[in-house]
Amino acid sequence: MTVQPTIRNEISTPRILAFIGVVAVVFAVFILRLFVLQVLQGNEWLAKAAENSTQEINIAAQRGLIYDRNGVILARNVASYNVVVKAADLPDDPGATQEIFRQLSALIGVPVNRNEISPENPYVPCVSDHGIAQIAEYAETSTPYQPVRIVCDIDERVAKVIREKKLDWPGIDVEIQPIREYPTGSVTASMIGFLGPVPAALEDYYVERGLVPNRDKVGYAGLELQYQDLLAGRNGLRVVQVDVAGQELRNIAPPIPPRPGNSIRLTIDTRLQQAALEILVDEINDWNAYFNEMRYSSGVVIAMNPKTGEILAMVSYPTYENNRMARFIPAYYYNQLVNDPTNPLLNHAVGDVLPAGSVFKLVTSVGALNEGVVTPDQVISTPPKLEVTERYYANDPGQAREFVDWNKAGFGHQDFVHGLANSSNVYFYKLGGGYKDEVPNGGLGICRLGTYARALGYGQAPGIGLPDEEDGLVPDPTWKRINQAESWSSGDTYIASVGQGYVLATPIQVLLSAATIANDGKLMQPTLLREVLDNEGNVIPIWRTPEGDLVEQPTPGSVQVSPFQPIAKWDLTTDPVIQEYGETTIRGCEPIPGKMKTVAPWVFQKIKEGMRLAVTEGTLAKIFAGETISAAGKTGTAEYCDKYANALNRCIPGNWPSHAWTVAFAPLENPEIAVVAYVYNGTEGSTVAGPIVRRVLETYFELKNIDTAPPVQ
Repeated sequence: MTVQPTIRNEISTPRILAFIGVVAVVFAVFILRLFVLQVLQGNEWLAKAAENSTQEINIAAQRGLIYDRNGVILARNVASYNVVVKAADLPDDPGATQEIFRQLSALIGVPVNRNEISPENPYVPCVSDHGIAQIAEYAETSTPYQPVRIVCDIDERVAKVIREKKLDWPGIDVEIQPIREYPTGSVTASMIGFLGPVPAALEDYYVERGLVPNRDKVGYAGLELQYQDLLAGRNGLRVVQVDVAGQELRNIAPPIPPRPGNSIRLTIDTRLQQAALEILVDEINDWNAYFNEMRYSSGVVIAMNPKTGEILAMVSYPTYENNRMARFIPAYYYNQLVNDPTNPLLNHAVGDVLPAGSVFKLVTSVGALNEGVVTPDQVISTPPKLEVTERYYANDPGQAREFVDWNKAGFGHQDFVHGLANSSNVYFYKLGGGYKDEVPNGGLGICRLGTYARALGYGQAPGIGLPDEEDGLVPDPTWKRINQAESWSSGDTYIASVGQGYVLATPIQVLLSAATIANDGKLMQPTLLREVLDNEGNVIPIWRTPEGDLVEQPTPGSVQVSPFQPIAKWDLTTDPVIQEYGETTIRGCEPIPGKMKTVAPWVFQKIKEGMRLAVTEGTLAKIFAGETISAAGKTGTAEYCDKYANALNRCIPGNWPSHAWTVAFAPLENPEIAVVAYVYNGTEGSTVAGPIVRRVLETYFELKNIDTAPPVQ
């Protein structure tokens, strides 16, 4: 009989109990953790799980169109074709995939292998430089069920070939993306602007408005920027359930469809715009050919209806080709524009502040007649130059200073209409700053000159609806003391009265001053916006708030901008907007509280008489000889010294270079168009800018005759 060995438990009871205790603690920890996760934090983790399986898909809205007043399209959306890869649909066989890549490469010109994707060389849709295989690998590891772009904006013929091969090339497809196209290109680029990707600095702002960076585009300039929210519409949204690989399974909520952007119709007549650009360029080229050098490089032409404020044409030259910005903004082209000294990206019509020169004499005329500084029939001596004692304060003994006329022979003696028609500098020096007993009490003076300038549209951006508008400058003693660290002198007033010195204006402000005179004292709100349209072409009522926002319901202080209705800022003959002043002291202009006045209606009639005489006998007589319309106008030759003239050593005291200005309106009896032309370094307003204005006026009336002619039977 075999004796079985006795199994003895040599593990002590405490050790067993300790082991059981450890196991119990571990289980307790797991149970406690499960209790916390599933009971105490159950709802939180359930929400996170739902979030991980939920994806929001932003649906791009269609951008609104831009039309001119006659329905000509200035900005529209066209199809762009992008080649995309969906990694999940590629063949499982690597050889078959590579064969697809090789055939695709031969068709679209993108190598199969090129430049690995890395943090230093990341993948950026449509921009980065990677091979098809590298982009497909990126798609597989990031979003296998989402299309990833290989190349963008391919030819439509190539896109059709790829579509036809869709069954043979699984995973390869063509995505259709709308991009902006500008049929009128550089003719209207300075107004219309262009689009670009969401700027990094404004990403939060646009994300809050539902846009997607690296996909959606926003306005970068012109009306595309000014009316971004109006044109962009509102993106839609789909909330879908996805699996772990990102494949869509189902909609979790009803989709929110995108709201298409509204379209806008402008006041511009593209025919007149095209003609004005050609006229300006033609005159500039002719003069450059005459001098056999590039003497004139840039200019502006603006035409508006003085009775309504509608801008009919706005040319800023040189301009740029905004179609080159439609798909992406080429760095070399953008840098070329930025470094161009003529600054083609700036709309010079509203954003360039310039010495106004003699066109500013219209302001001095209104003030001097209305304040009784002179009477219309009063004859004033106008020698070739005026010598006065320039003083900086009341008891300053001063020093002699000469102020010369543009006519070296002088004009002898002039009444008001002849002084204006001939644009006599000496005549207006005396009106602005006074002269002995002939024009006593310091003439109009800088304070009163300033209030009339602001009343005629100077000194503040007119609010035409473009992002680069400037205020210009109507100086006064306070401004000079703060900015120039010296007191105002009597000589400053003489110079300001002829639009020189510290006076600065934009071309649109010069035009507004003449248009206000043409309109018998009514300063109309200038506008480029005529109507806002929904996606079915219906006109939508839109109001602009005092803060500049566009709203679909009127608010206190808002004005209706769609459909268009003329808005008068004020009527100088009935609205007391002219400030009265007391003494001009070292502290500046001292307004008399509550003392405001209007302008007598006869003042505007007398100024129009002088402007008409400028066309028939004065500075514009040769240019408008044989006219078929009764125009009235004013020329301007504005001396300047900027960094470019300085670099060429042209800023010679007493012989500075000058810009050319001319402003005119027609017909005299019932003005329906006012035009301003400005040419940088144009020297003489009458000879360089005058012909431009006349040709634009004639073109306008030719177009009008075409539009009103009875149909041919």
